[in-house]
Amino acid sequence: MKPNDFNLSGFLPYKLAVLASRISKVLSTIYEERFGLSMPEWRVLVHVARCEKVSVRDIHNCVNLEKPRVSRAVAKMVEAGLLAKTASTRDQRLVEIELTEAGQRVLNDIIPEAMSFQARLMGAFSEDEASHFDDLIEQLHDELDKHANAPRRSSMDTNISD
Repeated sequence: MKPNDFNLSGFLPYKLAVLASRISKVLSTIYEERFGLSMPEWRVLVHVARCEKVSVRDIHNCVNLEKPRVSRAVAKMVEAGLLAKTASTRDQRLVEIELTEAGQRVLNDIIPEAMSFQARLMGAFSEDEASHFDDLIEQLHDELDKHANAPRRSSMDTNISD
């Protein structure tokens, strides 16, 4: 194949990146316009809610964001009163992040809208197609798990039914 014969729009990594970007952009209108949260803040908020108390390092490892973006998101949400920082009971040198009541209220408002958005998207598929789509995504993850350079999936990424 010659370089000029390469069709970027047919290349799987490109197609998936474009699709993910489009989905994230539409979804971001839910948490940005109504709640003033950025994509990193939304991801951090959901992860902290799921894990209860967690370090910035743990968040970084689970939400597919660079550490500086996680740190900025945490700092902004602590300032806004959505998250709180406390000293770790296991290691006083570490800081744990947890959801505040205000953060929980925001999540309680956002999650039904996010789930409704997902349901509308997945409504493009039959029930069998949706199940098959999930299986295909898992097969791609399994294939990537065989590659030494592929980032490892977090436990958050492998708990599909949660």
